[in-house]
Amino acid sequence: MPEINVCLSCDDNYAKHAGVVIASILFNADKNDKLSIYILDGGISQEAKQKIFELKKIKDSSINFIDIDENLFDEYKKVKTHFYITLPTYYRLKLPSLLPNVDRIIYFDCDFVVCTSLYELFNKEIGSNIIAGVHDTNRKRVKQNPTYINAGMILFDLRRMREENIEDAFLKYTKENSETITMGDQEIINEVLKGKIRIIEDEWNVQSSNFLNRSSYTKHPKAIHILAKPWIYATASVHKKEYFKYLQLTPWALSEEEYKHWTTDNERASILAYLKRRPFVFLRPRFYEAVFKTYILK
Repeated sequence: MPEINVCLSCDDNYAKHAGVVIASILFNADKNDKLSIYILDGGISQEAKQKIFELKKIKDSSINFIDIDENLFDEYKKVKTHFYITLPTYYRLKLPSLLPNVDRIIYFDCDFVVCTSLYELFNKEIGSNIIAGVHDTNRKRVKQNPTYINAGMILFDLRRMREENIEDAFLKYTKENSETITMGDQEIINEVLKGKIRIIEDEWNVQSSNFLNRSSYTKHPKAIHILAKPWIYATASVHKKEYFKYLQLTPWALSEEEYKHWTTDNERASILAYLKRRPFVFLRPRFYEAVFKTYILK
């Protein structure tokens, strides 16, 4: 079996959340899957690294931390964008040179849980394209660019990126547009690779916040992008329980009392907070569409 290469990127603040992603990958891997996990290290503490290494108890795998020289990203520091887009998200733009011996890799943001083996995704045929991903929920952007994807999960063909000098193209676009880029690395990737992106099934990146706002109402997501951060109390995240399910498999596991606070109590608080903001949600046709597709449609 060929190795399945997976990449995440974070600093110490997101190390725990990266651990949850990795735990979900290892827990749901097929027994024959051989996994190599690469973490682009934006300043992860030794304590957090040791906790991540402990995840190999779930399933033996290769876990590698890649030290990052932030001087390589000086141009990306100039991008004017949303406050929540931090520098580590730009590290993926240099994956071909950061991982010179890797030809293909799946990248995940640290607000994901993976619900199945990654063998199928890793071996997707992408033809002459350079990357593969799932359409973003922003319909306006997708209408303007039919291959516009959400950058939370991307299958990268690093070999072809090297052949076509895509790193240089990313940097050139950034230098020319640093004052107008609003969606960070996602915008850079989509604009530079426009027309060279294979769109794959929604199940591989179910972009999820509250019960209504999901990119897919599938009952069987293969990977969930939890946009409403589950570690913020009372956020309207319909898939928050999945995050805490896999958190309990990590060295950051909660006590019984904490687990109840962040699941049962949190669920109640999030529903009340959402109804306070959206008291007429039951009048929206989309609510009944969500109910039908989630609970009734086979």
